Amino acid sequence: MGKLIIFGLIVVYFGGVWKFWRGFERTNFSPSLPNRIGLSLLWPALFITNQSYRRNFRKALKG
Repeated sequence: MGKLIIFGLIVVYFGGVWKFWRGFERTNFSPSLPNRIGLSLLWPALFITNQSYRRNFRKALKG
């Protein structure tokens, strides 16, 4: 059962990375590649701690 939960968390993480990457142009962030990579990979921590990031993350997912 534990392996299934871990697999599910990995799928959710990479799904979030993919969706944010694809919708990045709808956000207010600067379009540089390092910025895009960093914000995409750190999405869970930033989503929890930063209200502005949450708004932009939702914009990116609405595509």
